[in-house]
Amino acid sequence: MKDYSFDSRKYILAGVVILVLVTYIIRLFNIQLQDEGYKEQADNNAYYKKTIYPARGHMYDRNGKLLVYNQPSYDVTFIPRETENVDVDELCIALGMTREEYDERMARVKDRRLNPGYSTYTEQVFITQLSGEEFAQFQEKLFRFPGFYLRKRTIRQYNYNAAGVLMGDIGEVSQSTIDKNPYYRRGDYIGTQGLEASYEEKLRGEKGMEILLRDAHGRIQGSLNNGAHDQPATRGKDLTLSLDIELQELGEQLLQNKIGSIVAIEPATGEVLCMVSSPSYDPSLLTGRQRGKNHKELSNDKRKPLLNRAIMGTYPPGSTFKTSQALTFLEEGIITPETSFPCHGGFIFNKFKLGCHAHSSPIPLKPAIATSCNAYFCWGLHRMFGSSKYKGGTKEAMNVWRDYMVSMGFGYKLGIDLPGEVRGMIPNAEYYTRHYGNYWRAVTVISIAIGQGEVTLTPLQIANLGATIANRGTYITPHLVKGIEGEEIDSTYRIPKSTKVGRKAYEEVVEGMRLAVTDGTCRAANIPGLDVCGKTGTAQNKGKDHSAFMGFAPMNDPKIAIAVYVENGGFGATYGVPIGALLMEKYLNGELSEASKERALEIQNRAIYYGTEER
Repeated sequence: MKDYSFDSRKYILAGVVILVLVTYIIRLFNIQLQDEGYKEQADNNAYYKKTIYPARGHMYDRNGKLLVYNQPSYDVTFIPRETENVDVDELCIALGMTREEYDERMARVKDRRLNPGYSTYTEQVFITQLSGEEFAQFQEKLFRFPGFYLRKRTIRQYNYNAAGVLMGDIGEVSQSTIDKNPYYRRGDYIGTQGLEASYEEKLRGEKGMEILLRDAHGRIQGSLNNGAHDQPATRGKDLTLSLDIELQELGEQLLQNKIGSIVAIEPATGEVLCMVSSPSYDPSLLTGRQRGKNHKELSNDKRKPLLNRAIMGTYPPGSTFKTSQALTFLEEGIITPETSFPCHGGFIFNKFKLGCHAHSSPIPLKPAIATSCNAYFCWGLHRMFGSSKYKGGTKEAMNVWRDYMVSMGFGYKLGIDLPGEVRGMIPNAEYYTRHYGNYWRAVTVISIAIGQGEVTLTPLQIANLGATIANRGTYITPHLVKGIEGEEIDSTYRIPKSTKVGRKAYEEVVEGMRLAVTDGTCRAANIPGLDVCGKTGTAQNKGKDHSAFMGFAPMNDPKIAIAVYVENGGFGATYGVPIGALLMEKYLNGELSEASKERALEIQNRAIYYGTEER
């Protein structure tokens, strides 16, 4: 009888053999053709692929002055499997480090939690940013340390100790960025703040590669096919900034020993002429091998020098905000230029009073702007919120008011080409209903009419208000880059945006701001021949009030709009107006008069104290 069990086992055995063979074939196929890891190891036995780093793009100011450029720097790299016979003590002497520092660096490189891409076959970064002198000394001894290499890089250099928070800096790329973007490898550098971060892809260029041949002992024997397979690096694109570096330097000098911000904009283009955040720092501190130490010290500074207050600081705009109220009331037909309101020491309604300073009463619109009358704008908001034209009552009027504010660039990010911009706060009806239920009225929120209460803006938004008034109702998104080498800037920074207010209302407010300079709270800005228009702001604060100013010049051919905000500076006329006037004079006349130079030095030397501590 035939043994069928034997036949069955025979087929099973054959099947197992075939399965094993197929598995080996698939694995071999995977290793040779698909698995890049094995291919990489094989290639690294025969070739050394040397990354060629591109020069980063330069930055220039609007007048062609070089701001940021590159200097050569060098990294020490190594391939772990090639360094087994290195005399570590001699290497430490050559690099000026202790054995403990060497061991610590090696441990970090080999820690796969810190360096997930670690392989004994691939190039690893040991030390970054050797100076030219350190490079020369180590290069002479490099032949003694097989497996160690020198890789040329560049390091940022600055011609001016100014605008550090705007230009930003570069730092070593994080693992999370490497995971997201295949362009970067461990040891690469990336823009981490300011324009270096915003325009990283333009500034960085494209890496190249040089393929070198190795012998059986791993020694470099020259280029593969005389460099036929090399890829040259492509340098980054240069940026032309809208900044006037001399104006920037003056602004930073005027805010020395103070906390605050200055923003100046060219109204016709939206180009930022200067953006000062104080206290500031020397941008060269964040270059070289001391970058990490210096960055930590700046981060721990309680005055927050790394914070760009111009776009990250939110403040009550104070009386600079009254111009936006006048425009809204005029456009909505709540008032006319001739409408007058009483001011008997302030806005008084039943038992509620919001104070004001002494001036004539009743008062019409333009003198109200010129003297910064609180009562006028409170009565205007009270009339608007009580108007019968809004069928939904106070809540509808509140949301109409909010829409006007949003159209003027408040309550949302303007979209400047810098990272970190914040939106500020413009409340709506729903906000107050959540806080007060259905029982709130105009008098409940009346302080928003004078830029207090829940309203907060950034200095950039206040400056943009000045630019919008200067343009009589339009603005272009503020931006710091006016040109990219070989390219056009984004259309966002070329197309005007219109507010909900017509030109006629703007002309009335412009005349009121001009009156403020000739016969009101901004007299210190009355520079002969410049026809300055301005508005002071004294923003209430838990401590001493903040000093603010918003203005533009010339009146009928505006070239500059400016906002100045000095924390704890007191009245707007104390710091805001004179600082704004000096910067407008410098920009429009090209220089300061002798009297203005003396005034600038006096302001520069003034410090503001908060309690017992100098700020």
